[in-house]
Amino acid sequence: MNNTNHGYLNTKGRIFDIQRFSVHDGPGIRTIVFLKGCVLRCRWCCNPESQSYDIEQMEIGGKLKTIGRDVTVAEVMEEVKKDRNYYRRSGGGMTLSGGESLVQADFAAALLRAAKEAGINTALESTGCAEYSRIEKLLPYLDTYLMDIKHINGAKHKEFTGADNRLILENAMKIARDAKQLVVRVPVIPTFNDTEEEILDIAKFASALPNVTRIHLLPYHRLGADKYKGLGRPYTMGDVELIPNEKMEKLKKVAESTGLLCMIGG
Repeated sequence: MNNTNHGYLNTKGRIFDIQRFSVHDGPGIRTIVFLKGCVLRCRWCCNPESQSYDIEQMEIGGKLKTIGRDVTVAEVMEEVKKDRNYYRRSGGGMTLSGGESLVQADFAAALLRAAKEAGINTALESTGCAEYSRIEKLLPYLDTYLMDIKHINGAKHKEFTGADNRLILENAMKIARDAKQLVVRVPVIPTFNDTEEEILDIAKFASALPNVTRIHLLPYHRLGADKYKGLGRPYTMGDVELIPNEKMEKLKKVAESTGLLCMIGG
């Protein structure tokens, strides 16, 4: 192997999981690589173990488990390449998630490059909350950018996530212009953004972005609640009711009224 051309395979990063045979976070059957570290602290986050870049201990089933390990791009790709036949048949590939991959932009870019050079489709699940120079590193190797846009109101966004949304909305316009494909995703959270007016505001923003045709509404769930207990942290969304299917269908119609193709989930 020519080290000059392939030295990026030795790029190191910190992950906390690799999930194979997923049918979410991009087309087809996918392998999702979960990176450590996030700039937001969303109240409903289903991966609280992703938020800190630090390696942590989390209690699972009465036993402590180490969350986070340092790996090279080459090591991750060994796992990703195992399912190439499934990717080919289903149109799937590798998705980077987290956390927020932009916290480790060099590692993320190297992972995406390695996948593309192996002929594997790539996707990124991201909030876009970073300096645009970090995002630009990833775009040449990225087939689909799955971007969370959680709210249009900056004050409410900060109240529930810990950060203002100005940079996110600015970057959405740039990503829509520069990415091969941008899909807007909205985690629909009771008490935060589950009204028709709030979903309509997000859908109007998304529909005005260049080249954006799709929006995904992701219903709130409590699948990560036990993780907070395992980390010794309170889960502040615990008493919030799930959203009925009928309401999600109404919100879907609201989003579709802007001309976007809308799906629930994904």
